[in-house]
Amino acid sequence: MADEIALSALLLGAASTLVEAIHEGTARRGFADLRPTHGFVFARLAPDGATIGQIAEHLGVTKQAASQLVEELVGKGYVERHPHPGDARAKIVALTERGWACTAAADEAATEAVRSWIAVLGQERVSALTNDLRRVARPGRLRPAAW
Repeated sequence: MADEIALSALLLGAASTLVEAIHEGTARRGFADLRPTHGFVFARLAPDGATIGQIAEHLGVTKQAASQLVEELVGKGYVERHPHPGDARAKIVALTERGWACTAAADEAATEAVRSWIAVLGQERVSALTNDLRRVARPGRLRPAAW
């Protein structure tokens, strides 16, 4: 049981460390007006956009909370709303050019963070860890640990 508890704590710590590194790296690249939570919204919007309901489901929050996040991002110029092609009542939220630039900066920061892990663990161990996590991690929703 000790190994199970240790592993869960270490995975949560690794995720937190990675989120912090991406956030700091993105800020260094000129996007200091965002919070880590915004990155979880960006992850849902790429590549084709999403409705407020889809963003809410992705984050595990209410539609009202998702709307507030989208409003922040619209105000900062990272996203815009477009008519939904199949539902006149809904809007598609999509990344703007600035949003895509921020996404690219976050990808660079994530690569930089993982390279630091490779420097410590070695490429072979990181590749094995990646393959193992593919077998057990549930793809899909990415939820921030804290708001």
